[in-house]
Amino acid sequence: MLALWLAGAFALGVLVKQFGLPPLVGFLAAGFAFGTFGAEPTPTLLELSDAGVLLLLFGVGLKLRFKNLVRFEVWGTAMLHLAIMASVAGASLHFLGGLEWSVALILGTALGFSSTVLAAKMLESRRELRAFHGRVAIGILIVQDIVAVALLAATGGHTPSPYALLILLLPLARPLLARVLDLVGHDELLVLFGAVLALVAGGWVFETLGIGSELGALLLGTLLSDHRRAQELSNAIWGLKEFLLIGFFLSIGLSGTPTSETLMFAGLATLLMPIKAMLFFWLLLRFGLRARSAFVAALSLASYSEFGLIVAANAAQTGLIDAQWLVFAALVVALSFAISAPLNRIAHSLFERFEPQLIRFESERKHPDDSPVSLGDADVVVVGMGRTGAGAFDYLLEQGWHVVGVDSDPGKVERNIASGRRVVFGDLEDPDFCALVSTKGISAILLAVPDLEAKLFACRQLRKRGFTGLLSATYLHAEEHHKIVAAGCDVTHNYFAEAGIGFAMSTLDGVQASPSKTPA
Repeated sequence: MLALWLAGAFALGVLVKQFGLPPLVGFLAAGFAFGTFGAEPTPTLLELSDAGVLLLLFGVGLKLRFKNLVRFEVWGTAMLHLAIMASVAGASLHFLGGLEWSVALILGTALGFSSTVLAAKMLESRRELRAFHGRVAIGILIVQDIVAVALLAATGGHTPSPYALLILLLPLARPLLARVLDLVGHDELLVLFGAVLALVAGGWVFETLGIGSELGALLLGTLLSDHRRAQELSNAIWGLKEFLLIGFFLSIGLSGTPTSETLMFAGLATLLMPIKAMLFFWLLLRFGLRARSAFVAALSLASYSEFGLIVAANAAQTGLIDAQWLVFAALVVALSFAISAPLNRIAHSLFERFEPQLIRFESERKHPDDSPVSLGDADVVVVGMGRTGAGAFDYLLEQGWHVVGVDSDPGKVERNIASGRRVVFGDLEDPDFCALVSTKGISAILLAVPDLEAKLFACRQLRKRGFTGLLSATYLHAEEHHKIVAAGCDVTHNYFAEAGIGFAMSTLDGVQASPSKTPA
């Protein structure tokens, strides 16, 4: 039976993808289709579903950066938005759906959540995860996820055991876990390590303590969020998590067949999506974001969340709500994905169309991270302060140039500043990067970022905006050279070819410095 379910999920996933929709819309549809023919979820499918949810929460924990969460525009927007959405949606469910206030508010809050999976994928596809609006959107999503975990604990009916206080000692385990992460390497052991932490340490152990496996998976991920390999671990378990979540979406679809009343309520809930997006837009503007940043972030947060499904599933399992409300939640999420995905693909085009109307709502107080980037008296700019960029920066500084570095990683910016380099935050992949940076007085710009598309985009935008100075860029593969030159770059540098020359020059310098070694 499992093979048939997977085949059905694959077939409908491929079908909806042809229409530009996320595959999970097809997975939900497959569940509904199987449910119509009387199929019911098996224990195996439910175990796969639970494992997918725990890996999802573990991945959220790995992304937790408390520095980003304490920013007022992040938690302020997230909490105010959830409070308003819970009130509006909760009141609607109470008066129209006949639910008790406590249950209606729980479901109303769940409708305030936005999809972490969809937003992350849309931002990543536009290369905007590290842009300011991308970081704000992801921060808001993480705050929502934390609230979702609290709701899961409230609706899960867990009774903590006397040993539950042992979780207070959890931070003491971090050095050991970090050491193991350093030892497991980069292959299948890394995936297995993540699965063991999420499903065994975070899932089974916490369930045994009566705390709730969902909270356990999140906390275990949080322990390693500051580790240098946290992103690598997150990437390693991504495919496994996505596969196991197919079981979750199938089991939701199998939970019941939609009635005409359920379809009507789901349709009404989708009408709240524009209100949800406009509320995000207004709140972000009030915190000083530019209209473009607020608009793109709000559009990425307009969908309903898979976490809403998880909260609804928990509430249904504990008898707080009828199974039809779970079907309602699944339909709402599927419809919101079907609407949000195409709109997010044209987010910047939509903004440009309505820009004159939208910029009128901008606040006079501008957020410091969303304001023009000052390069001071610099005459050379190095974009991308990794090892190559930092080396170029130091060499140019030694030659007497006034240099400033630009990088999109706040942590890398801090480390370079601590090393004595003059570095500012800026994201080359942000469509507004070239508009926010004044190139007046700049003689040369060095592009030392690894992504080819980001370099091509930056070259075109800089030339389009009138930059006449020297543009230099690194590249890896021979075919990239011509593309970079065609985009407006004057000088290119191949990592591997030039590394060999540098290696030989350093060796010869060493030979010449040694009196006992002379060339033949």
